[in-house]
Amino acid sequence: MNILVVGNVLKDVYLNLDSRTEKFETDKSGTAWLDLSFNASEHHFFNRGSSLGGAAISLEVFKKMGLDASVADQSIAFTDNELETQNPTEIHRYILVSDNGVCYLTPTDFKPTTFNPPTTSYDYLFIDRSAELNSETTGKINTYLNQSRQTKLILYLRNLENQYSNSLIERANLIFMEQTTTPVSEQTHAIQLPEIPPEKTIYLTEKNISYLKITEHLSVDRIDRMTHLSLYSIAAATVVGSFVLGESVEKSLKMARANVENSRLDSVLSINELKELSTKSNSDNDIELNAASLVLTGKGILAADESGGSIHKKFEQLNIDDTYDNRRDYRNIFFTTPDLEKYVNGVILFDETTHQLADDGRNFVDFLISRHIIPGIKVDQGLTQFDNSEETYTKGLEELDQRLKSYYDAGLRFAKWRAAFEIRLDEKGDIITPTDMAIQENCRILAEYAKKCQSAGLVPIVEPEVVYDGNYNLDQSSFITSKILDCLFTKLEESSVNLRACILKVNMVLAGKQYPTQSTPEEVGLATAKVLKSHVPESLAGVVFLSGGQTTDQATSNLAAIIANGAFPWPVTFSFARALQDPALFAWAGDNRNTEKARQAFLDRLIANANALK
Repeated sequence: MNILVVGNVLKDVYLNLDSRTEKFETDKSGTAWLDLSFNASEHHFFNRGSSLGGAAISLEVFKKMGLDASVADQSIAFTDNELETQNPTEIHRYILVSDNGVCYLTPTDFKPTTFNPPTTSYDYLFIDRSAELNSETTGKINTYLNQSRQTKLILYLRNLENQYSNSLIERANLIFMEQTTTPVSEQTHAIQLPEIPPEKTIYLTEKNISYLKITEHLSVDRIDRMTHLSLYSIAAATVVGSFVLGESVEKSLKMARANVENSRLDSVLSINELKELSTKSNSDNDIELNAASLVLTGKGILAADESGGSIHKKFEQLNIDDTYDNRRDYRNIFFTTPDLEKYVNGVILFDETTHQLADDGRNFVDFLISRHIIPGIKVDQGLTQFDNSEETYTKGLEELDQRLKSYYDAGLRFAKWRAAFEIRLDEKGDIITPTDMAIQENCRILAEYAKKCQSAGLVPIVEPEVVYDGNYNLDQSSFITSKILDCLFTKLEESSVNLRACILKVNMVLAGKQYPTQSTPEEVGLATAKVLKSHVPESLAGVVFLSGGQTTDQATSNLAAIIANGAFPWPVTFSFARALQDPALFAWAGDNRNTEKARQAFLDRLIANANALK
């Protein structure tokens, strides 16, 4: 992978002033002022240093992460772990540091950034913080991207005033923005900006790096080690480099924090130092970040966690031999589908799948991580009946702690546990199951599982499913779903489960499959939204829907109807299995000559459900 950085290389002159002899004056607001003259002999400083700044910082970060990178139209090299430039930079920036803080002396007008499109193709084009864009430069960048369509654009926006950024915003794969308390409407004045999707945006301040609801706090307490301008550049470049190396969002933000907090003005960290330091962080923040990443707007979670019995039934209906190789080839269809990362945030795996290999020889866990998809695991061990009852509970708590630890060590970052509730009616049509006992015990088990997950560093997905295969009506579905959710969140609270790091996977509220009058999408959307808004706490990380035996079109139509009844206080998306996979299974039919046809069938369902979320 290679990266071309577009920006200006600066010469930073650093003066650490001696506050004891400098004549600082403090105004009524508490701001310290210094009367500067151009006679250096009248000022005293502890030390003076200089370093290359601007785009040079990003280049150094990329190089120390072992990446092939260069700065467009700049004669700058990285040798022996140091930056060197053959031509003196035309832009100087003076950084004055004292006990009173940091201030900058910068040119009124920076030199516009030039960009002469390279003859070779780059994997990534990074518009650095230092870039001063104009119409000519932006036009050349767009022309290059039109010609080199595989090149991904990463854009850093210092502010929202530069009108030349508009066309780049629309095509950027990732955008860094310096967050401000000033409303966007006041910042942009008359400039009309394109809509910036939140799932593409990482916000930076001097104290935080934020992605959606999760914030990684930055602590820089030594002004002789870092200025905020360097902080912004190092953080952004580290995130970009981590993404290119195939790290998860979680890991990338931690590596950025490690680099910011441990770099010096003249030296950033190596890739080995970053990996070591980024493992030392707060586990609560880790799983909250992962939970938020799993429910990013516009994407879902693929449930590819069929147990041995379930996948056997699938294969049997198409006369496909239930062999290890066929199961691998079947799962490989989904994980290698082009643009999968555009439509799913995570994939739930079965234990066998974590040990199987992708076409390139990597196990599926590492393969998914390289595509910026979070891998998860089904950890329950199926249903078993209560004593003297037809009702069931989910087994698997025994030795769960050890299993969770091994899954975390293997790179998995979330887990799923399903409890099933069947609505049965008596001859009068009154509900006889699920009983209060079954609801209470299954929700207790779900809460115990969720707590164990979070202790192991995994995001728990709790799945209390009202089984679709029944003869109940819409109101009965609504009543039982509400009752289960009330019990579940009571048990989660009693177990001190962090809801900000927990996801609910739940059935849609609809009449059972055997009920004479099936629910319309409009009815499903209204009833489901009403139940969720009334019975799910706002602090929850997100809600994902199971398809539960609905047809592919039925699940998608009902999902769209639910979304239409928003807004919701948490992200809402899909976590389908059969509703996504069945068209691909039938297209493949056990013959690998049909793999491309199967991938396309799967991709069509992904696109349809992503559109349903809009």
